[in-house]
Amino acid sequence: MVGRRRELDLVLAAVSAGRDILLEGPPGTSKSTILRAITANWGVPFVLVEGNAELTPARLVGHHNPARVLREDYSAENFVPGPLVEAMQDGGFLYIEELNRAPEDTLNTLLAAMAEREVSVPRVGSVTAAPTFRVLASMNPFDNVGTARISDSVYDRWCRLAVGYQDAGEERDIVTVRTGAGDHVLVADGVAITRATRTHPELRRGSSVRGAIDLVAIAAELAELGTYSSGDDVDRPALVLDAALLALSARVGVDEVSDATPEQVITEIWENHFFSVPGGQRRGRTA
Repeated sequence: MVGRRRELDLVLAAVSAGRDILLEGPPGTSKSTILRAITANWGVPFVLVEGNAELTPARLVGHHNPARVLREDYSAENFVPGPLVEAMQDGGFLYIEELNRAPEDTLNTLLAAMAEREVSVPRVGSVTAAPTFRVLASMNPFDNVGTARISDSVYDRWCRLAVGYQDAGEERDIVTVRTGAGDHVLVADGVAITRATRTHPELRRGSSVRGAIDLVAIAAELAELGTYSSGDDVDRPALVLDAALLALSARVGVDEVSDATPEQVITEIWENHFFSVPGGQRRGRTA
């Protein structure tokens, strides 16, 4: 983990107090990394489930093996635990990613397990959770494609933590750690351009730090190819532009009322970064 001490402390305090927690924030804000760090420190299983329309109650709780049912009829022995029962039995953390994409009846099953720390499985009986069992979830409140509104009854069961983007310094540290890049100027360029996508007026969605990680990694590889070099000089701005277009164009969302393309917006951000500085001085090519 880079930074996030406050968020780590808050999540750790909640789960230590026996509470379940919901992390809300845009993609790439270390939500799952925070939870993995805590489970690794505790030494308990981390059971990941992706929230989507296919996450039915049966998929979450478990099912009876069809072949064995035909041979033996239903029994506790031929029950195959789902992620919820698995986490309850092992005392692990059940992590539902993108909670607001899961069907309502699945959430109702989940909430019953949270309230009682017990779930009733037909033809098996009651499964009681081990003491370290917790239900954790994350969601992006700004994504409205394929998502459903979370009801008040669902929110009432959780402790909620809003997680935003980290500051520029921490994001530079993240990119350096994830890419191994020794070019600190390149890292600073990549982070600055990526962060600018989050406040551009023509973008409804900017890129997370994952965009900066990919930008820097691609730019470093492009530099090795020598295509952007003339003698001993490297055309850094041109190299960074091509890397930014490749790394960021799928990660940004242009506002519906704008006629611009992602490439045009990224190019504008790049121009502002490299050529629009206080005093009107234009940054030239750097070695």
